[in-house]
Amino acid sequence: MAAGLTIGLFCSASDGLPDAYRAAAAEFGRLCAARGFCLVYGGSGRGLMGAAAHAALDGGGDVVGVMPRHLVERERAETRLADLRIVDSLAARKQVMADLSDVFFVLPGGVGTLDEAFEMITWHDIGLHRKATVFLDIEGFWTPVLAVFDHLDRQRMLRATARGAYDRISTVAEMPAAALRHGARAAEPRVA
Repeated sequence: MAAGLTIGLFCSASDGLPDAYRAAAAEFGRLCAARGFCLVYGGSGRGLMGAAAHAALDGGGDVVGVMPRHLVERERAETRLADLRIVDSLAARKQVMADLSDVFFVLPGGVGTLDEAFEMITWHDIGLHRKATVFLDIEGFWTPVLAVFDHLDRQRMLRATARGAYDRISTVAEMPAAALRHGARAAEPRVA
C-alpha cells in the first residue's frame, strides 16, 4: 500500500446511476492516485465503486478491494485488483475496511452505503476508532441524511463525540484537504 493516507470509500455498486455521480466517483479515484492515497473500497467492478477503482488503477494508484464471498458474482468483483480480499460477511468487510482506512468517504449509495457510513460513525462515537466519515454531498444527495443528524442534535440525541465523527464536502476537489485534515486528527493521541 502507499505510504500516504488510506482512504476508505463507501458507495453504490449499481449501474445506471446519474452521470454526475459516475464522474465524481472517477474524479475521486483519479485524485486518490494523484495524491498517493491508497483506496480501500468494496471490491466491485460495477457502479460508482467500479468507476472510482478503475480511475485510481488507471492513474497508477494502490487499490484494495474487500468483498464478501456471497457478493463476488452479484457485484462483479474487480478483476484488475492486485489486492482483493474475500471475506465471509458484510460485517467482516466493514471491519477490514475500518482497520485499513485512515478516513472514510461516502459517495452516493443506497441502504448498504448508509449502513457502512452509520456504523463507522457509531464506532467513532463509542470510541472504537477516531476516524471521520466524510459525506461527499454531490448535487445535494446526502443533504436529507445530514438534516437527520441536525435534527438529532437539536433534540439532544447526538453526543459531541458523534458530532465530531462526520463531515460534509460538496465537491471532489475538497477531498484531499478533508482527507489530510481528518487523517491527521485520527492519528492524534486520545485524551482521557
